[in-house]
Amino acid sequence: MEAGQTGWIDAAAAAERLGVKTATLYAYVSRGVLTRRHAPDGNRSLFNAAEVEALARRGRPRHRPGPSDLAIESAVTRIGADRPYYRGHDAIELATSERFEDVAELLWTGALPDQGSASVPWQPSAEAVRTAIAAQSGLRPDALPIDRLALIVAAHGVSDPMRFQLDPEAVTATGRMLIAGMVAALPNADGSAHSEAPNHSAHSEAPDHSARDAALGQSAPGHIAAALWPKLSATAPTPTQAATLEAALILLADHELAASTLAARVAASVEADPYAVVMAGLGVLTGPKHGGAALAAERMLAATADPADAARVIAERLRSGERIPGLGHMVYKTGDARGITLMNLVRTAWPDSARLAVAEALVSERSVRRLPTLNIDFALAAFGATAGLVPGAGQAIFAIARTAGWLAHALEEYQRQSPLRPRAVYVGPDSD
Repeated sequence: MEAGQTGWIDAAAAAERLGVKTATLYAYVSRGVLTRRHAPDGNRSLFNAAEVEALARRGRPRHRPGPSDLAIESAVTRIGADRPYYRGHDAIELATSERFEDVAELLWTGALPDQGSASVPWQPSAEAVRTAIAAQSGLRPDALPIDRLALIVAAHGVSDPMRFQLDPEAVTATGRMLIAGMVAALPNADGSAHSEAPNHSAHSEAPDHSARDAALGQSAPGHIAAALWPKLSATAPTPTQAATLEAALILLADHELAASTLAARVAASVEADPYAVVMAGLGVLTGPKHGGAALAAERMLAATADPADAARVIAERLRSGERIPGLGHMVYKTGDARGITLMNLVRTAWPDSARLAVAEALVSERSVRRLPTLNIDFALAAFGATAGLVPGAGQAIFAIARTAGWLAHALEEYQRQSPLRPRAVYVGPDSD
C-alpha cells in the first residue's frame, strides 16, 4: 500500500501493511482501533486505508487494561452481592455480635479471639499521644477530625523507634497501639481537657456478647468505641446508641481493594512502615469519591432544615449537576447492606429524633425520583446528624475503622515481598 493512500482496502492488504494476522485486524475493530465495512459484493471486509497507514506508522496498539486487570490475591475480605465478608465472616453479622477490637484481630490474624481467653492489650503510647496533642496545637479549634488524625498518625510514627519492624507480631502490636492512640489524641467533644497519658489497656477477658449492649454503654477500659464516643459527642450515650458506634466501626473496618486500601498496599509493597501505610490510606480517604462522601452527605443533611426541605435540597443539587452524596455504590448495584444495617440501628437508637426525620425525608425523596439506594456514607451522615456528633464525625469513624483493614492488607504485602508496579499505557507524543 502506498504511503498516504486513502479509501478502503481488503483484509489481506491491511494485514500485510501492519505485519499482523488477519484475525488481529478484527481484534483492532472490536477495540475501536480500526474501522471496517462490507464490500459491495458482501463477501469481503474492507478497512479504512488512512487508519491502517496511521496505525502502521505509530506501531501496534498496546492492550488497554480494563478495571479489573490489576488483580491482587488477598485472603482478607471478599465482596458479596450486597456486603463484605471478613475472612469468611459476614460483616453484617459481626457488626451486631462482636467488638471492633476482636474484628480487627480477625482481619489481622484470620481468627476471632476465643471467648473466655485473655485479650491482647490495646493501649496507646503515652509519649506518642503527648506528641500528637502538641502537634495539633496550631490547628484551628474547628479543624475537622480527619485533619487531626493525619497529624496524630504522623506524630505516632516519629515517636516509635520500632516502626520499621515489619514482622506480623510487631505490625499487629503497632495497630493496637496506633488505633488506641488515634482515639486518645483527639480532643474531647465537650471541650474538657483530656489526659496526656490515658490508660486504654484492654479488658482482661473477652466480652460477654450476650450482654454486649449493656457493656458498651460503660467506659470499659481498652474499648475503642467507648473511648471514641466522648471525642465525637458531648452527651453520654445509652447502651443502644453506643452499640451503633460499635457497629459502624465494624462495618467500615475493611472493603477489599477500595482506593485507599490500594494506596496502602502499594506503600506496604515497598516496605513503608505501618504508620506510612496508614498515612497513604488517609490521604486517599479524604477524596470526595471515597471517604469524603460521608462528609458531603453530612453537609447535605445540615442544609436540610426540616423534612419539608428534602425535595428542594435534592432538586437543587440535581439541577446544578451535582452528585447526590451517599446514594448508589460502584460495587453494590442492588443495595449496600452496610448502609441499610446502620440506618436501622440509628432508627432504633433515636426513634423520635427530628434529625432522623430529615434523613428519612431525603431517603423518601430518593425513592420518588428513582435515584440509587442509600449507602454506608449516607448512613454515617444520618448517624452523625441524629446523634449530634461533631462535624466530620462520620469521616473520622471511617478512618479509624479502616486503619484496621489497611494494616491487614499491609501484613499481606509485607509477606509477598514484591513491589506493586502497575504499567501505564503511553498515549503521549512519539519521541524524535
